[in-house]
Amino acid sequence: MVGATALLGGGLVALGLPGQLMGSAPGSQDWSTPNAQIRIVDGDTLRLGDRMLRLYGVEAPERGQFCTDAQGRLYDCGTAAAAVLAELVGERGVDCRVAGRDRFGRALGACRAGTIDLNASMVAAGWALADSGAVPVLAQYETAARQAQRGLWTGGFEPPAHWRRGH
Repeated sequence: MVGATALLGGGLVALGLPGQLMGSAPGSQDWSTPNAQIRIVDGDTLRLGDRMLRLYGVEAPERGQFCTDAQGRLYDCGTAAAAVLAELVGERGVDCRVAGRDRFGRALGACRAGTIDLNASMVAAGWALADSGAVPVLAQYETAARQAQRGLWTGGFEPPAHWRRGH
């Protein structure tokens, strides 16, 4: 009888039935964090209590990454991007829909601070680039920010992924 049960269980897994039936973790989770437990790590990463979360489909410069402003002067655009994210969060708590992990094990999610969509707002303000393969609508926000020369687009910058490879 034990052999038949194991064979049946193995057959169900082989059929590709949803993992939730077998007791594994759900595909997405909702996280809510009060403002007092939020720390802005950089322009696309937040610490929510004891958990790290990266904004899905968004890539902001790293702290210590330098860009040029409209007059060609260098400034730490990673710190500037983090400041914009902090301003967007303000005194509000954050609600996130987590749907995966990045290669470093950080949760990936779409977050809101009150009615503000943090992912879209960072791209629309020009302080983060869109991963259009992940979230196609963000590419439209990036195009508008570039055309209006908002945020990073006021001067010059190296895309964060290229900058990280060199550092």
